[in-house]
Amino acid sequence: MTQNLTTAQFVADPAPFKIGFTLKASSEFQAEWLTPTVWGHTAQETAERGAELLTALKAVGLIDLTSKAAQYTRDQYKGGGGSPSTGPKRFEGGRVVSKTSAGLDDDQCEHGRKLVDKGSWSAMFCQAQPKGAQCEPLWKQPDGSFKAK
Repeated sequence: MTQNLTTAQFVADPAPFKIGFTLKASSEFQAEWLTPTVWGHTAQETAERGAELLTALKAVGLIDLTSKAAQYTRDQYKGGGGSPSTGPKRFEGGRVVSKTSAGLDDDQCEHGRKLVDKGSWSAMFCQAQPKGAQCEPLWKQPDGSFKAK
């Protein structure tokens, strides 16, 4: 079990061991995540605290509550900001990219696209490497759609 340490010892000797957890609601990028962290003065203490924390998160209902709060927040969203055509996200090559080629059914890009919004203009750029192998950019139109020039 853990040692009984005084408050003065915690202040004088910061816990050198740390465990961080990532609990994802699904494999989709937009799903909610919980990222609790525990510290300890020994590896054993840190592992015990980690098990204690995960057990408490479940027992108290924090995981379920987080999911319900995230759904409530999504239900309240009225739109605005960002691009509605970016579609679901996934990780590819260390970057977040659109799952369905920027959500455009007629887009032939197989590499994924990245939205660049500079205020006065927006475009979706192919993420292929090297740059010479990239597909043609799609430029935001007045109606909000994206098209090649």
